[in-house]
Amino acid sequence: MTCLMFSGQAEEAIRFYTSVFSPAEIEQIVHPENGMMFHATFLLKGQRLMVIDNHVDHHEFTPAMSLCVTCDTEEELDRAFEQLSQSGKVLVPLGAYPFSKKFAWVEDRYGVSWQLSLGKE
Repeated sequence: MTCLMFSGQAEEAIRFYTSVFSPAEIEQIVHPENGMMFHATFLLKGQRLMVIDNHVDHHEFTPAMSLCVTCDTEEELDRAFEQLSQSGKVLVPLGAYPFSKKFAWVEDRYGVSWQLSLGKE
């Protein structure tokens, strides 16, 4: 299972991610006594991911590790690209490439890198 470590934004991030993709759902959120989210699991298009908040050390995400999502339709891909790149940055522009009819690579506002591709329509 992939685990993403945030510095105080984990719950905000998973609520955003589950609003971008479908099907998606938050499975579990565990709040420690101080009220800050510590641990959660969620599903994105059948893939289970885990997030934690680390309030001691801050670690940056890097594009050396990215989440790859195959979208079912062009509309889904376009919407995900628009939402994930908003306040983030485009690493590879949305377009046609030899390996995919439609593809983009973006870094979202939290620093998480996403490779979005179109499945066979």
